[in-house]
Amino acid sequence: MTIHQQDFQEQRNTAATQIEVPAQRLGSAAAPAAPQAAPRPVPVPVPARTGHRFLIYKQDPSVTELGARLAFVPTVVLNGPTDARVRTEMQGVTPVARNVNGDFVFAAGSPQFDCAHTFAVVRQAIAMYERHNGGNPIPFAWNVGGNTDRISVFPRAGVGANAFYSRTAKALKFLFFTPEGQPETNVVHTCRSFDIVAHETGHALLDGLKPGWLSADGPPQTGGLHESFGDLTAIFLALAQPDQAEALVALTKANLHDKSFLADVAEEFGRALGMPSGLRNADNDLKLSQVGNEVHAISQVFTGAIYDVLADVYTFEMARQRRTKDPSLVLIETASALCRLVFDAIVASPATHARYVDVANKMLQISAGRGDPAIYRTFIRNRFAVREITTAATPLTDLMSGRMKMTDADYTGDGQDVTEVEALDEHSASLRAEQDRSRCCGTMQMPEYQVVDAEKLAKRGSLEDDDILRNDLDELRRAFSK
Repeated sequence: MTIHQQDFQEQRNTAATQIEVPAQRLGSAAAPAAPQAAPRPVPVPVPARTGHRFLIYKQDPSVTELGARLAFVPTVVLNGPTDARVRTEMQGVTPVARNVNGDFVFAAGSPQFDCAHTFAVVRQAIAMYERHNGGNPIPFAWNVGGNTDRISVFPRAGVGANAFYSRTAKALKFLFFTPEGQPETNVVHTCRSFDIVAHETGHALLDGLKPGWLSADGPPQTGGLHESFGDLTAIFLALAQPDQAEALVALTKANLHDKSFLADVAEEFGRALGMPSGLRNADNDLKLSQVGNEVHAISQVFTGAIYDVLADVYTFEMARQRRTKDPSLVLIETASALCRLVFDAIVASPATHARYVDVANKMLQISAGRGDPAIYRTFIRNRFAVREITTAATPLTDLMSGRMKMTDADYTGDGQDVTEVEALDEHSASLRAEQDRSRCCGTMQMPEYQVVDAEKLAKRGSLEDDDILRNDLDELRRAFSK
């Protein structure tokens, strides 16, 4: 753009020097000739120059199909990187300064890269949900009463095979470790995983939206919703990026049930622990009767149901739009619409003790209210029913026989477009037992969510150490007052 402006300026100067004004003859009564206007080039619109480029891993470092690519963050980012919502902290490294082009582009694997990559993925996840929130900012749990405190991101917070979000620390912390039996140089940095950073950011955002859901007081399904929201954040954020969507379509030939980087969550981390398909696989067949009360496993049931709905809706929309839109664009739009539906359903669900059926019913009702084809709700009812989450309000005969009418927008199975279903088993361990968080990410194992009750958490606001130690402190006060 600067070059064009210089060219136009040079043209104006040249044209001005070529304009000749006729000299007036001495003694002539003739009026002087009117001056000729200098030619003006057509103005070129100049876009706002807010925003910066970041070099990030588009998936995990081990996903070589995508590798490290440039991403654009269209907001003002200061050295750090930091902005109005997020700050980055790494001892001896931050603040990381922008380069001469105003961008945060550094050699992959360097400390500066880890800071820039982690900040950018956190920022992208926040931006995705704010788009679904009508462009309105989503508060962190402590942003009450005019509080605007940022969340602090620690890309290399310490040694360990984990990562976590803490409301008390107002922070996201990513650890690093050397897999057992590997040389010390083979370090796995959780901050370099697009999936892990998106997952933990999902915890932080959901804690702002539903601050009572992190409490261990709720049923295991409430904890499962938190873990699932983290994984779904990684999946939907990947599909919000055209290069990832295009790569996925090409890799799978537009079949989301083919093995891919999308369904495998945190591939590098999982392989380091001996799991060839990553920490979790969203394209699974788990049912509630198979998972008991272990929250990590329970989350995969909900994630799997949503992933199946995504694949079903994409199949339908591809059949409907394949002659008018590129398959990658159809996938981006389908994923965005489903992400918005899940987001809205979660916002509308109970403040504490939420169950999968609560979210499923809100999805059905919101889908009907916004005028989606009836087959969308058939997909939702089917997928939650086969996972043993809800009763089968839609007959499952066609689904289980593989003869479902995937291209009929009005298909419901029996002509009934039901928008409220019941939980299949009210006595399920996933609803009645205590939460087993032993295999969850670091967030779910934080003591602040284990001992602070749901009602206290649901009130939002900052948490202090004394809130976590409240019962012990009260006991000491009683003892010392005698």
